[in-house]
Amino acid sequence: MASGSVEGEQSSLADDYDALISTTDVELLKRAWRNEKAAPEILRFESDLITRVREQIELMEETVEEKLTVGTDPLSVSLYQMDLDRTLFLLRSYLRIRILKIEKYMFHIRKTEELWNRLSKDEKFFTERCTDDLKKHLEESVLSKLPENYQSYERQSVISEEDDMVPEPRLDTFVLCRSKEYLTGIQLEDGPVDDRSKLFEMEPDVLYFICYKSIKPLVESGKIDLL
Repeated sequence: MASGSVEGEQSSLADDYDALISTTDVELLKRAWRNEKAAPEILRFESDLITRVREQIELMEETVEEKLTVGTDPLSVSLYQMDLDRTLFLLRSYLRIRILKIEKYMFHIRKTEELWNRLSKDEKFFTERCTDDLKKHLEESVLSKLPENYQSYERQSVISEEDDMVPEPRLDTFVLCRSKEYLTGIQLEDGPVDDRSKLFEMEPDVLYFICYKSIKPLVESGKIDLL
């Protein structure tokens, strides 16, 4: 009886430890990195998380430096350095992926309030500089030499009804994802919300290959992770 009690307590502690590990800032950064990497559009900048991670990186760098100074066992120092390198890689890769998306869709992001509000202060400054510089370059080197009806950097001609020269992310891209909980009522296609034939259910921790547009709100709310 006592043995069963001890085993149950150990199992509970293991579950608590796993839950703690899954919610550490490094794991949250890894999750944000995976989502950003897989999503066709730019997602909300994880401002609070990035601030905490940067503070942790500074602390880890100080710890490694201190251990080197006092002559700590090289193996111990190398383990700390590995954690530091891993965190730095995730942070740099996360920021780099976002910059690449901004460079690709800069005009679309700047004119779309929803996407614009997802950027950090530095990303907004970068986007403004990029769009202004590129617009100026196009106007001076190409557009000014074209007939007046074709001098827009956004539209092929004045008769175009949409900004058909501005690249936009393909929200109909299919992505690999996993739900954290049981979800129902997911609409796979555009159409009446009450059309039950187009509704889809997702089981927790099961992999699905699905159109990003169908799960976009659930990704934004954190109920679904992209892989």
